[in-house]
Amino acid sequence: MATEIAAIYCRLSQDDGQTGESGSIQTQKTLLTQYCTDHHIAIDGYYCDDGWSGTNFSNRDCSD
Repeated sequence: MATEIAAIYCRLSQDDGQTGESGSIQTQKTLLTQYCTDHHIAIDGYYCDDGWSGTNFSNRDCSD
């Protein structure tokens, strides 16, 4: 039984120029989900900023 809970946060890689859900987002989801499964960590949700690079601080979900 999982005793820890995590939220999975994925964001667009600056090197991934695809439209739609990018390959980097899917890879991050897969790797992080597997990590949580292997370490018995429950996943509360997935949060993805696809189309928003970490170099862009105008994130629609994190505005003041």
